[in-house]
Amino acid sequence: MIIKVCGMRDPENIREVAALGVDWIGLIFFARSPRRIMDNEQWTIGYGGKRHSNCQLPIINCPVKKVGVFVNASFEELTKTAESFHLDYLQLHGNETPDDCHALQKRGYSLIKAFQIATADDLEQTAGYEGRVDYFLFDTKCNSYGGSGRQFDWSVLEAYQGKTPFLLSGGLRPESAKAIRSFRHPRFAGIDLNSGFEIEPGLKDIGKLKEFLTEIQNHNSKI
Repeated sequence: MIIKVCGMRDPENIREVAALGVDWIGLIFFARSPRRIMDNEQWTIGYGGKRHSNCQLPIINCPVKKVGVFVNASFEELTKTAESFHLDYLQLHGNETPDDCHALQKRGYSLIKAFQIATADDLEQTAGYEGRVDYFLFDTKCNSYGGSGRQFDWSVLEAYQGKTPFLLSGGLRPESAKAIRSFRHPRFAGIDLNSGFEIEPGLKDIGKLKEFLTEIQNHNSKI
Protein backbone atom coordinates (compact mmCIF):
# COMPACT_ATOMS: atom_id res chain seq x y z
CA MET A 1 0.00 0.00 0.00
CA ILE A 2 1.33 3.44 -0.99
CA ILE A 3 1.35 5.90 1.91
CA LYS A 4 1.26 9.54 0.79
CA VAL A 5 1.43 12.40 3.27
CA CYS A 6 0.26 15.59 1.61
CA GLY A 7 0.42 19.29 2.46
CA MET A 8 4.06 19.23 3.56
CA ARG A 9 6.14 22.41 3.62
CA ASP A 10 8.34 22.63 6.73
CA PRO A 11 11.83 21.18 6.04
CA GLU A 12 12.34 19.63 9.48
CA ASN A 13 8.81 18.21 9.51
CA ILE A 14 9.44 16.73 6.06
CA ARG A 15 12.60 15.02 7.30
CA GLU A 16 10.71 13.58 10.27
CA VAL A 17 7.85 12.28 8.09
CA ALA A 18 10.28 10.79 5.55
CA ALA A 19 12.05 8.96 8.40
CA LEU A 20 8.79 7.16 9.20
CA GLY A 21 9.07 5.23 5.95
CA VAL A 22 6.22 6.81 3.98
CA ASP A 23 6.33 6.42 0.20
CA TRP A 24 5.33 9.86 -1.11
CA ILE A 25 5.08 13.41 0.21
CA GLY A 26 2.76 15.97 -1.35
CA LEU A 27 3.78 19.59 -1.97
CA ILE A 28 0.87 21.91 -2.74
CA PHE A 29 1.34 24.66 -5.32
CA PHE A 30 -2.27 25.93 -5.33
CA ALA A 31 -2.34 29.60 -4.31
CA ARG A 32 -5.55 29.37 -2.27
CA SER A 33 -4.41 26.48 -0.09
CA PRO A 34 -3.26 27.23 3.49
CA ARG A 35 -0.63 24.52 2.92
CA ARG A 36 0.78 25.98 -0.27
CA ILE A 37 4.44 26.24 -1.11
CA MET A 38 4.82 30.01 -1.30
CA ASP A 39 8.39 30.96 -2.23
CA ASN A 40 12.00 30.17 -1.50
CA GLU A 41 11.97 32.27 1.67
CA GLN A 42 9.74 29.61 3.18
CA TRP A 43 12.57 27.11 2.98
CA THR A 44 14.91 29.52 4.78
CA ILE A 45 12.60 30.34 7.70
CA GLY A 46 10.73 27.36 9.11
CA TYR A 47 8.03 27.19 11.75
CA GLY A 48 8.79 29.13 14.92
CA GLY A 49 11.38 31.28 13.15
CA LYS A 50 13.87 28.38 12.96
CA ARG A 51 16.35 29.09 10.21
CA HIS A 52 17.35 26.52 7.62
CA SER A 53 20.24 26.82 5.15
CA ASN A 54 20.11 25.68 1.51
CA CYS A 55 16.45 26.53 1.09
CA GLN A 56 15.37 23.72 -1.26
CA LEU A 57 17.88 21.10 -0.14
CA PRO A 58 15.48 19.26 2.23
CA ILE A 59 12.99 18.94 -0.64
CA ILE A 60 15.29 18.06 -3.51
CA ASN A 61 17.25 15.50 -1.47
CA CYS A 62 14.18 14.03 0.21
CA PRO A 63 14.47 10.21 0.09
CA VAL A 64 10.78 9.67 -0.73
CA LYS A 65 8.97 10.49 -3.95
CA LYS A 66 7.71 14.05 -4.29
CA VAL A 67 4.21 14.80 -5.62
CA GLY A 68 3.39 18.33 -6.73
CA VAL A 69 -0.29 19.25 -6.29
CA PHE A 70 -1.75 21.70 -8.82
CA VAL A 71 -5.11 23.19 -9.79
CA ASN A 72 -5.55 24.44 -13.37
CA ALA A 73 -1.88 25.40 -13.63
CA SER A 74 -0.45 26.31 -17.02
CA PHE A 75 1.78 23.88 -18.87
CA GLU A 76 4.69 26.24 -18.29
CA GLU A 77 4.04 26.43 -14.53
CA LEU A 78 3.75 22.66 -14.25
CA THR A 79 6.96 21.92 -16.08
CA LYS A 80 8.96 24.71 -14.43
CA THR A 81 7.87 23.68 -10.93
CA ALA A 82 8.51 20.01 -11.65
CA GLU A 83 12.06 20.83 -12.66
CA SER A 84 12.73 23.22 -9.76
CA PHE A 85 11.53 20.80 -7.07
CA HIS A 86 12.56 17.55 -8.79
CA LEU A 87 8.98 16.28 -8.65
CA ASP A 88 8.31 12.60 -9.30
CA TYR A 89 4.56 13.04 -9.91
CA LEU A 90 2.19 15.84 -10.89
CA GLN A 91 -1.19 15.61 -9.12
CA LEU A 92 -3.91 17.50 -10.97
CA HIS A 93 -7.06 18.69 -9.17
CA GLY A 94 -8.56 21.10 -11.68
CA ASN A 95 -10.28 20.94 -15.05
CA GLU A 96 -7.34 19.33 -16.81
CA THR A 97 -8.57 17.31 -19.82
CA PRO A 98 -7.38 13.90 -20.99
CA ASP A 99 -5.57 15.71 -23.81
CA ASP A 100 -3.80 17.94 -21.28
CA CYS A 101 -2.68 14.85 -19.41
CA HIS A 102 -1.55 13.16 -22.60
CA ALA A 103 0.58 16.20 -23.51
CA LEU A 104 2.32 15.99 -20.14
CA GLN A 105 2.62 12.25 -20.46
CA LYS A 106 4.40 12.62 -23.79
CA ARG A 107 6.92 14.89 -22.06
CA GLY A 108 7.72 12.07 -19.65
CA TYR A 109 5.75 13.19 -16.58
CA SER A 110 4.05 10.73 -14.23
CA LEU A 111 0.54 11.86 -13.35
CA ILE A 112 -2.15 11.52 -10.70
CA LYS A 113 -5.61 12.86 -11.57
CA ALA A 114 -7.92 13.70 -8.68
CA PHE A 115 -11.70 13.30 -8.81
CA GLN A 116 -14.33 14.37 -6.31
CA ILE A 117 -16.66 11.49 -5.54
CA ALA A 118 -20.07 11.37 -3.89
CA THR A 119 -22.00 8.79 -5.91
CA ALA A 120 -21.20 6.01 -8.37
CA ASP A 121 -22.17 8.35 -11.22
CA ASP A 122 -19.14 10.52 -10.40
CA LEU A 123 -16.89 7.65 -11.41
CA GLU A 124 -17.98 7.93 -15.03
CA GLN A 125 -15.69 10.92 -15.52
CA THR A 126 -12.63 8.72 -15.05
CA ALA A 127 -13.17 6.79 -18.29
CA GLY A 128 -11.59 9.41 -20.55
CA TYR A 129 -8.42 9.43 -18.47
CA GLU A 130 -7.67 5.71 -18.77
CA GLY A 131 -4.17 5.34 -20.17
CA ARG A 132 -3.53 9.06 -19.71
CA VAL A 133 -2.45 9.01 -16.04
CA ASP A 134 -0.66 6.63 -13.69
CA TYR A 135 -3.07 6.89 -10.76
CA PHE A 136 -6.44 8.31 -9.84
CA LEU A 137 -7.06 9.94 -6.47
CA PHE A 138 -10.62 9.74 -5.18
CA ASP A 139 -11.53 12.57 -2.80
CA THR A 140 -14.72 13.74 -1.11
CA LYS A 141 -16.97 15.94 -3.24
CA CYS A 142 -17.18 19.53 -2.01
CA ASN A 143 -17.68 23.06 -3.34
CA SER A 144 -13.98 23.89 -3.61
CA TYR A 145 -10.78 22.41 -5.01
CA GLY A 146 -9.36 21.95 -1.52
CA GLY A 147 -10.08 19.02 0.73
CA SER A 148 -13.23 18.97 2.85
CA GLY A 149 -11.81 16.98 5.76
CA ARG A 150 -14.72 14.56 5.36
CA GLN A 151 -14.78 10.95 4.18
CA PHE A 152 -17.05 9.85 1.34
CA ASP A 153 -18.88 6.55 1.18
CA TRP A 154 -16.26 4.14 -0.11
CA SER A 155 -18.90 1.58 -1.03
CA VAL A 156 -19.65 3.59 -4.20
CA LEU A 157 -16.23 2.49 -5.47
CA GLU A 158 -17.65 -0.97 -6.06
CA ALA A 159 -18.90 0.56 -9.31
CA TYR A 160 -15.37 1.47 -10.43
CA GLN A 161 -14.35 -0.99 -13.14
CA GLY A 162 -11.41 0.93 -14.58
CA LYS A 163 -7.87 -0.33 -14.97
CA THR A 164 -6.10 2.67 -13.41
CA PRO A 165 -5.05 2.12 -9.77
CA PHE A 166 -6.33 4.66 -7.25
CA LEU A 167 -5.55 6.26 -3.91
CA LEU A 168 -8.17 7.02 -1.26
CA SER A 169 -8.31 10.56 0.08
CA GLY A 170 -10.71 12.71 2.06
CA GLY A 171 -11.08 12.88 5.81
CA LEU A 172 -8.60 10.13 6.71
CA ARG A 173 -7.68 10.25 10.41
CA PRO A 174 -5.92 8.01 12.94
CA GLU A 175 -9.25 6.33 13.68
CA SER A 176 -9.63 5.46 9.95
CA ALA A 177 -7.14 2.59 10.24
CA LYS A 178 -9.81 -0.06 10.82
CA ALA A 179 -11.86 1.05 7.79
CA ILE A 180 -8.74 1.09 5.60
CA ARG A 181 -7.81 -2.42 6.74
CA SER A 182 -11.29 -3.61 5.82
CA PHE A 183 -11.46 -1.91 2.42
CA ARG A 184 -11.05 -4.17 -0.60
CA HIS A 185 -10.84 -3.30 -4.30
CA PRO A 186 -8.57 -4.80 -6.99
CA ARG A 187 -7.35 -1.32 -8.03
CA PHE A 188 -6.84 0.09 -4.53
CA ALA A 189 -3.21 1.24 -4.42
CA GLY A 190 -2.80 3.50 -1.41
CA ILE A 191 -3.96 6.31 0.85
CA ASP A 192 -3.47 10.07 0.99
CA LEU A 193 -3.10 11.60 4.48
CA ASN A 194 -3.36 15.30 5.24
CA SER A 195 -5.42 17.43 7.64
CA GLY A 196 -6.42 14.54 9.93
CA PHE A 197 -2.78 14.25 11.03
CA GLU A 198 -1.93 17.92 11.53
CA ILE A 199 -0.94 20.14 14.43
CA GLU A 200 -1.71 23.10 12.17
CA PRO A 201 -2.01 23.50 8.38
CA GLY A 202 1.19 22.21 6.80
CA LEU A 203 2.69 20.78 10.01
CA LYS A 204 2.13 17.06 10.65
CA ASP A 205 1.87 15.35 14.03
CA ILE A 206 4.70 12.81 13.95
CA GLY A 207 3.35 10.84 16.92
CA LYS A 208 -0.08 10.35 15.33
CA LEU A 209 1.46 9.37 12.00
CA LYS A 210 3.87 6.90 13.58
CA GLU A 211 1.13 5.16 15.57
CA PHE A 212 -1.17 5.02 12.54
CA LEU A 213 1.52 3.68 10.21
CA THR A 214 2.54 1.01 12.70
CA GLU A 215 -1.06 -0.20 12.84
CA ILE A 216 -1.44 -0.20 9.05
CA GLN A 217 1.95 -1.79 8.32
CA ASN A 218 1.55 -4.50 10.93
CA HIS A 219 -1.76 -5.40 9.32
CA ASN A 220 -0.22 -5.44 5.82
CA SER A 221 2.50 -7.81 6.96
CA LYS A 222 -0.15 -10.34 7.96
CA ILE A 223 -1.98 -10.31 4.62
